[in-house]
Amino acid sequence: MLRLEIAALYAGVNILILLVLAVLVVAGRRKHKITLGDGGNEVFGRAVRAHANAAEYIPGALVGIVLLALFDPATPVWLLHASGISLTLGRILHGWGLTTGTLNAGRMFGMVLTWTSYALIGGGLLWAGLAQQL
Repeated sequence: MLRLEIAALYAGVNILILLVLAVLVVAGRRKHKITLGDGGNEVFGRAVRAHANAAEYIPGALVGIVLLALFDPATPVWLLHASGISLTLGRILHGWGLTTGTLNAGRMFGMVLTWTSYALIGGGLLWAGLAQQL
C-alpha cells in the first residue's frame, strides 16, 4: 500500500465519522425541534459538542497525515498507520464518550489517542522537514 493510499484510507474513515456525528446532530434537531444552538437540551448539547470536537481535531490531523505521506520515503509507513489508527480510534471513543455522558473512559482515552496522533504527526512532520535539509 502506497503512502497516499494509507492517507486516503484514514481520511475517508474520519470524514465518515464526521458525517455520522453530523447526522446525529440533524436527527437531534428534528427530534427536539431545535433550529439553532442546543436549545438548553443537555443530551442534544452533548451530540453537538461531539460533532464540533471532531470537526476541531480531524481536519488538522488529516492535513498532517497527507503531508507526511507526501514526504515519501522520509516517512515510514508505520508512522502513517500509527497516526491514523490513533486518530480514528480516538475520535470514535471520544464521540461515543461525549454522547453517553459526562467525564468517562471513552472521552479520556479518546483524547489521549487523539493527542497521541497529533504528537506523532507533529513530530513526524518536524523530522521529515528537517531531514530534507540535512
